[in-house]
Amino acid sequence: MRVTDRVHALRIPFTLKTPLGATVERFVYAYVIFGPRIRIVDSGVADSEKAILGYVRESGRDPGEISSLVLTHSHPDHIGAARAIKEATGCAVLAHPAERAWIEDVERQSRERPVPGFHALVGGPVRVDGDLEDGSVVGSGEDPPIEVIHTPGHSRGSISLRLPSEGVLLTGDAVPVPGGMPIYDDVASLVRSLRRLMGLDGVRFLLSSWDDPIAGDGIPLRFQACFRELRNVQNAAERNADLASDPMEMCRRVLGELGLPPAVANPMIATSIVSHVKASGIAGKLFRG
Repeated sequence: MRVTDRVHALRIPFTLKTPLGATVERFVYAYVIFGPRIRIVDSGVADSEKAILGYVRESGRDPGEISSLVLTHSHPDHIGAARAIKEATGCAVLAHPAERAWIEDVERQSRERPVPGFHALVGGPVRVDGDLEDGSVVGSGEDPPIEVIHTPGHSRGSISLRLPSEGVLLTGDAVPVPGGMPIYDDVASLVRSLRRLMGLDGVRFLLSSWDDPIAGDGIPLRFQACFRELRNVQNAAERNADLASDPMEMCRRVLGELGLPPAVANPMIATSIVSHVKASGIAGKLFRG
């Protein structure tokens, strides 16, 4: 999908297998940014390099022109094909330093953040060639500059990317999808990141990983929906705070109250719920407005 002449969105479907053997159909977006050189944002799951490199060829360009692969964070559906893309193109892999360990040592990530089907989603570790901090700029010469914004919450080193020349904001998983499972490390950091993103001027297109591109007036509506959702989770977590010593049971209870299936409770979602309990003391200030 062509978002602008230079920024193209590539929707990549994949299948997750639950611990009980059921399959869940999902998708994730990777983004191709064309200029004198080509930059890729996120790599999708393992084998997504076929779709990404194929799209570059179909656009009349050579994958060898890909100069960098920017990873918004280290989770499986973002780094899955990173190794294959780097091997095929020789591009530099760039990420926030807080994400480096899990990108370069995927077995460590699998141990510390177990995800169903992890090894089917990730095609192996890859070396990070450069660190992206808040305020970094990717691009030189005639390439449209990509501004890096550190947006922790979903993970410690999550970054969003702004292309002022295109009116584009790419947010990885920093902007939750309303109605989806709450998956983030720290809700207080997430809310602060959302408020920062909301305050940016000149954004005409909001491009995330788990959602189709959003344009124009739909952008503030999406942020408002995110805040409503987070407030609902906050209220449910506080009502069940007496179960904090049993995070999985609390997770099941909260999911049930939110109208989500308690059976899908897992440690990742439990971490999100617990972060709401930890934020209870500042919740009034956190969600004001």
